[in-house]
Amino acid sequence: MKRYWKYIRPYLGAFILAPVLMLTEVFGEILLPRLTSMIINNGVLVRDETYIVKMGIIMVLIAVVMAIGGIGAAYFSAKASISFSTDLRKDIFHKVQEFSFKNIDDFSTGSLVTRLTNDIQQIQNVVMLTLRMMFRAPGMLIGGLIMAYLMNRQLVSILLVVIPVLVIIIAIILIIAFPRFEAMQKKIDRLNSGVQEALTNVRVIKSFVRESHEEEKFQATNRDLKEGSLNAMKVVITSMPLMMLMMNITTIAVVWYGGNLIIAGKMPVGDLTAFTIYIVQILMSLMMLSMVFLQASRAMASLKRVKEVLDTEIDLTDEHASQKSAQITAGKVEFRNVCFQYDKDDLVLDHISFTANPGETIGIIGATGSGKTSLVQLIPRLYDAGEGEVLVDGINVKDYSIRHLRESVGMVLQKNVLFSGTIEENLRWGNEAADLDEIVLMSESAQAHGFISSFKDGYNTDLGQGGSNVSGGQKQRLCIARTLLKKPKILILDDSTSAVDTATEAKIRQSFTTTLKDTTKFIIAQRIGSVENADKIIVLDEGKIAGIGTHGELMETCEAYQEIYYSQKDREKEAGA
Repeated sequence: MKRYWKYIRPYLGAFILAPVLMLTEVFGEILLPRLTSMIINNGVLVRDETYIVKMGIIMVLIAVVMAIGGIGAAYFSAKASISFSTDLRKDIFHKVQEFSFKNIDDFSTGSLVTRLTNDIQQIQNVVMLTLRMMFRAPGMLIGGLIMAYLMNRQLVSILLVVIPVLVIIIAIILIIAFPRFEAMQKKIDRLNSGVQEALTNVRVIKSFVRESHEEEKFQATNRDLKEGSLNAMKVVITSMPLMMLMMNITTIAVVWYGGNLIIAGKMPVGDLTAFTIYIVQILMSLMMLSMVFLQASRAMASLKRVKEVLDTEIDLTDEHASQKSAQITAGKVEFRNVCFQYDKDDLVLDHISFTANPGETIGIIGATGSGKTSLVQLIPRLYDAGEGEVLVDGINVKDYSIRHLRESVGMVLQKNVLFSGTIEENLRWGNEAADLDEIVLMSESAQAHGFISSFKDGYNTDLGQGGSNVSGGQKQRLCIARTLLKKPKILILDDSTSAVDTATEAKIRQSFTTTLKDTTKFIIAQRIGSVENADKIIVLDEGKIAGIGTHGELMETCEAYQEIYYSQKDREKEAGA
């Protein structure tokens, strides 16, 4: 609980006031049946209208106080629980932002969405319910038992039989419920992941006419969630009728036994009425507690999932960085005998060594799966090398603060990501302080200014979610412009011009000679034409360097490079024919 105290402390007043104000309702609930019995015994039976009116006014005043207390308790419990969940959600989102790529790989996106929404909502609900029932249910249970005992000890013996039975029923329900609720939350994960994937890739689905396939997948996942939900809800559905059955049986037993006591002259009529109400209150309080426990059971499953996120150990931190204040000034990159693998898979990179001097353009080429993207991801520490060292300006990347390191590295990923908002807002991700002239200049360098100007609203054009209203090539150029605005010391282009025609690509590369003259550039490409003018070209083959040098040198010495070159030339000839 120490972990969650930080979410309670700022709203401690609300956490205290909610259950305290609920006590006014409890006192009212306990007093009203007794007053009712007094009206019947001392007013109705002796026809004393003055007494009836006086007690009636007292009961109305008590009801008003109860209403005020109930409203206050509801408000403060809502304030406390919503504030609690808001702060918890903020911390989870912050933790996810700190995740490394490896940490993100451990959770599906759908699962993280569920934990930030549905799981937090379940926790919020149980906090609110607990605050409202913390004193109400136990107060009614204890108060009702005391009042019933004072009125008639013989009738209380019926409760001594019923209450243990109810407690056993509640315990059995909880034991069955917890694993079912946990399984249900996992099925919500799968549904969210499927929905997100389908909506994100809806254009691909339509282009391949796979709507029916996706609908079948969704129906299967949805049906699985339905069955899981029903399986969990069976417990809730069963618990309420069982509780009501026990309550009705107890009420009948009390009325029958109490009726005999009245006939025998051992109990006033009003006392039986009040006792019956107390019986209902006692059993209702047990039902309330059972509902709290059921909700808590589901919330515990959600809390466990939230805790998994909060307890995730971030594998990339500044904790052991020895030069946190160091800044990258030149952009020299050196790999020294670097090995890398994902989890326990085979080596993705096998003893990689090379040097990229400041301002050089390094081309990286190789077959799919040869480790090109994995290699460049080690420079900004999206992953850490398993063996060897990656150095920037002579300093191991692990010794820089992650913030300083990544501020100096600009990276255009294979998957181009744009955000909801205008073109200008998206470009300012590279530099929030950039003025419009600077934005236009970098857009020109990325060959994006032309198509941006063709839009009616220009740089104020709204891109929609994920840049849905621009083409793949336009997305790539916007992402390049955004990265250029960052003015990085090291630029990484991961196959980021694959959707751009060769003429436009050549213009983009040409602009780098002026715009990024002193920047060290890494260009991953499938086409040799994209890298043949690079200062160095690294050829990767199954995670190893098959060759390194200029285009001319590799054509003479590297068989793997020659194969790629001639196969591409053959395809160009076939396409031309």
